[in-house]
Amino acid sequence: MRHFNLFSNILITKGAGRILISDLQRKISDLYPLELYDVIEELKNESIENILENYDIESQQIIHEYIDFLLEKEYGFITHGDWDKNFLPLSNEFQEVSRISNVFIEIDNVIILDKIKNSINNLGVKYLVIYCNKELSLKEYQDIDNKFKDSVLEGIEIYAPFHNALNKEFFQILNQTTTRIYNFVFYNCDEIPLKTKEAFRFNINFNHENLKISACGKVDLKYFNTNLPKVLEAINHNSCLHKKIGIDIHGNIKNCPLMPENYGNIHHSSLEEAVMQNNFKKYWNLTKDSIETCKDCEFRYICTDCRAYTENNHNNKDGLDVSKPLKCGYNPYTCTWEDWSKNPLKQKALEHYNMENILN
Repeated sequence: MRHFNLFSNILITKGAGRILISDLQRKISDLYPLELYDVIEELKNESIENILENYDIESQQIIHEYIDFLLEKEYGFITHGDWDKNFLPLSNEFQEVSRISNVFIEIDNVIILDKIKNSINNLGVKYLVIYCNKELSLKEYQDIDNKFKDSVLEGIEIYAPFHNALNKEFFQILNQTTTRIYNFVFYNCDEIPLKTKEAFRFNINFNHENLKISACGKVDLKYFNTNLPKVLEAINHNSCLHKKIGIDIHGNIKNCPLMPENYGNIHHSSLEEAVMQNNFKKYWNLTKDSIETCKDCEFRYICTDCRAYTENNHNNKDGLDVSKPLKCGYNPYTCTWEDWSKNPLKQKALEHYNMENILN
């Protein structure tokens, strides 16, 4: 007797219309028909020979083709003789030792970062994302990095407007004088100014768009990420808000800068005090398996959720908004994508967020 065994790094997510097979080691995901899911489920419980007995000659050939395909894609392997059940499955547990993993802050002056320096260390924050709505000088970038040079931060990511001083020499100096900044995103950039093969310690990205914080929450294939820690977090927690803090331009401490509820202000209270408030963590464990439409979507574990902008039409028994993200145009029941902003069914939600102009 032969038995087919899935490798433990293979995650199969069943949607309403098809399945997504994620190779968590290679960090890639591919879509397949629901029929393949049924075959894999049979293979989990029966030998190949026993399964084939239940099908006619034509269907047996299809089963063989599916098994050959699974082997060719290296999704699994075959054992002979007694079924060896000692191949341990991958644990779906997610552990994050930091009280807060990420802080996102919108600033118009780097001095405001002094308000959160101590909290960053006290909470064990790993990543700091800074969005600035004004051009920053070389010294200001250096000051940002210097403020956190002895902190627990693993990295700093900065979004800021492009300006003409951002040349090769500018980045060479930053490369030599900074240690914590690992990613730059410069927006409002008419053309890519830096053409060099020189390798810097950090990533540099130039974006033509005028990136606004309100643009956050878009659901698109290009944002999907087959990354083991991210997938495990999405299985167990909310993929957007779990262990995150957002601080808006006014200093209000929130789950996300775009959400209405605030839990204090950095000018008057600490991040630690905000986290201790009763409702601060209310969305942390709301997974995609509990969100309308998302729970039937094959992309749910590689897609990032959004609670700031939703279709605003479903609440659960605890009063949590479990509506589908507003800026998602995917329909898992038809397996099709559409322009979410043109969907007339989202009109009421667009009015709720004063976003009707998007339709025009």
